[in-house]
Amino acid sequence: MPNLLAMSFEGELAPSFTLRCLEAGHTLPDGWGLGYYPKGEPSAAILKEPAPPQTSIRSQLALAWEQVASNLFVLHIRHATWGALSDANTQPFARTWGRRDWVMAHAGSLDRKPADVPGPFEPVGSTDTEAIFCGLLNRCVERGWKNLAEVDLDVVLGWLAEVNEGGELSICLTDGRDLLVHADRRGVPLWLGTLAPPYDKIAFGDADLDVDLTRRGAKSRKGAIVCSEQLVPRDGDAERALQWRQLEPGRLLVIREGAVIGERSTGGVLETPRKRWQPAKTEPRTFDVVHRTIYKYEKPVERSTHVLRLTPVHDRMQAVRSHELTISVPYQGRDYEDVFGNRVRRIAIESPFSEMVIESNSVIEVLDVDPLGFGPLRVSSTIPLVWMPWQRQVLDPFLLPAELPETQLGELGEYAMSFVKRNDYDLLATLLDINDTIHREFAYQQGATTVLTSAFDVYVNRRGVCQDFTNLFICLARLLGVPARYVCGYIYTGPKAAELLPHQRQGEASHAWVQLYLPQVGWKGFDPTNGILTQTDHVRVAVGRNYLDATPTSGTIFVGGGGETLAVEVRVEPHG
Repeated sequence: MPNLLAMSFEGELAPSFTLRCLEAGHTLPDGWGLGYYPKGEPSAAILKEPAPPQTSIRSQLALAWEQVASNLFVLHIRHATWGALSDANTQPFARTWGRRDWVMAHAGSLDRKPADVPGPFEPVGSTDTEAIFCGLLNRCVERGWKNLAEVDLDVVLGWLAEVNEGGELSICLTDGRDLLVHADRRGVPLWLGTLAPPYDKIAFGDADLDVDLTRRGAKSRKGAIVCSEQLVPRDGDAERALQWRQLEPGRLLVIREGAVIGERSTGGVLETPRKRWQPAKTEPRTFDVVHRTIYKYEKPVERSTHVLRLTPVHDRMQAVRSHELTISVPYQGRDYEDVFGNRVRRIAIESPFSEMVIESNSVIEVLDVDPLGFGPLRVSSTIPLVWMPWQRQVLDPFLLPAELPETQLGELGEYAMSFVKRNDYDLLATLLDINDTIHREFAYQQGATTVLTSAFDVYVNRRGVCQDFTNLFICLARLLGVPARYVCGYIYTGPKAAELLPHQRQGEASHAWVQLYLPQVGWKGFDPTNGILTQTDHVRVAVGRNYLDATPTSGTIFVGGGGETLAVEVRVEPHG
């Protein structure tokens, strides 16, 4: 469906908008809004609805209300990245300046919200779009520009280029007379449709939106239609009278009365940022996993016990198709489920050995194809989280931060709160930001840490391996009151070359990441080493409060041993 649609005509039209995305069988959006200027007045009317139900009554106004008539329209269909599902966070946004209402909508998402620009306009909600809007208006106020006709387009171009450096920026901004359009340089497309008379009937759309310009009366007007997705002809003369072209990245247009009157460019394509806020839905994957552990001793071990957590998790997000665990020395053992739900084998060895090989062979189908697919449930949470007493009691083991000096916990708490403030206390945005920041700002460096390295040491030195980044994320989350647990498992890093790439070394051993408990959602995996949510490349084996609860192999030697060497080999390959 189109995320953003704006239309400018050389005279007033009364189009009808059919939001098919609200019909049965469609995925509901997180909100929608329509802004327009009745009878050409400088005052804007806004119809908007967060978390709309199917067959929304308000959407019928956009379809059939005769008062929805204007020469300028801005329609936005929201897929939330920043902020809760609320009226304050639903586009388009409107502000009054220079004796007229300004309206803005935005397709795409910034990596981080822009810095505040001093001035009278402040965001009411918590979206990046409203922050951009208020910043632009405050800059106009500073220069005394009271409408788009007065702005210096080259100066505005510089502002937009600066914002675009920080994320995706396809926008439509109007003051009720002119429509300013900017095409993102990072990959969010923007299309321009040129509408040329004569025509008797014009209708266009896609599976989620239909627009009929002539349903409430045919007026053969020239027009310009800007959309984040090219819409197809539906009826009448649309195929002939409406011609589309995609705007090149960085193109800025000013449109008045259906015609382009100004044009600039911010300089072409920027490197497309990594898509981290909303991972694309994928398909289930099946892997063959081999985990081979070899212990060698200078002197024979005569008696020992070992605890093995090598059986992958079997649940609705991951199915164990087959599993076999072999041990090269005679033993007595039993299988059981520990307090964290891990499948454990405890073995006792009474005969001497100098070498022991433990090999786990599994075929696993990973089913977590859409980790953020809980959106239609209308789940929205802000920090601090509120838990019922019985929930708090059950989750308490995953809410206690590491035992560190009070000064260190205080500093880590301030660091955690900086993410909360930057994301306006939105729970999911805060957690995604932490996940991405650890990936980008902390160096993956093998040998720089040990199992005794604390979360504070990792924070100070900004380096470590997957275990360290996991421990830091767990500590930050728990300081914010978000339950967090340690996950040990495997990651598929793609086909192996003759010489492993740096990121593929993670796939040659056990991998670690974090699971966070989100209200009304459950445990969700975050991999700060790679800055992603876990999906169909991660195979879960064991969970716990920390590494000790989930370690694949551990044990005690009672008699013998000495001079131990340990080798671990892991292979994760597509099945078949």
